[in-house]
Amino acid sequence: MPEFAGFPAEAMIFYEGLEADNSKAYWTDHRDQYETSVRAPMLALLAELEPEFGEPHVFRPHRDVRFAKDKSPYKTAIGAYITGGGYVQVSARGLMVGSGYWQTASDQVERLRAAVADDATGPRLVALVDALRDAGYEISGNRLKTRPRGFDADHPRIELLRHRTLTVSREFGEPPWLARPECAEHVAAAWREMRVLREWLDRQVGPSRLPQGRR
Repeated sequence: MPEFAGFPAEAMIFYEGLEADNSKAYWTDHRDQYETSVRAPMLALLAELEPEFGEPHVFRPHRDVRFAKDKSPYKTAIGAYITGGGYVQVSARGLMVGSGYWQTASDQVERLRAAVADDATGPRLVALVDALRDAGYEISGNRLKTRPRGFDADHPRIELLRHRTLTVSREFGEPPWLARPECAEHVAAAWREMRVLREWLDRQVGPSRLPQGRR
């Protein structure tokens, strides 16, 4: 595996073109650009970070369009996650790094809300969320538009109680270091800072305990 040297500008250029022409013809004509400037750097980055963060998994570039109204065949970003809970993505807009719980089953949502409501674990979550925001990270997730059933609208942590999923991310765009080897350290530093949220979620929520068909 070649050493990670950063993501070249050609990676963003590739996705700019794909957004304009999401077709098999474009993909075929630019396949070498994808392999050289997008996929190869991503694999090299993940290989460099694997000893600290865990086994990586790269998402396939093809979209599942079986039940989608949008039949565009290709994803307009390359994304990958690690077993330790980190996510990294490169698109036409540059680099994005994230962590947290992107998908939850009903039992996980119940445990999340119970932990947010608890007067011991809830304030701890507020403190770490506030610290992450102060450090420049965005806290997001799938949320209800109104209060969840069983909770008062004036609950001091009502905004967090509305969450069904909870994630943290940062859009880095295209800083000069994106095309240099030190990009790996910026990703690693972000994952280390985000780890507090993932660890809270792992302790208080954890994986679903429901049978696969009921999630």
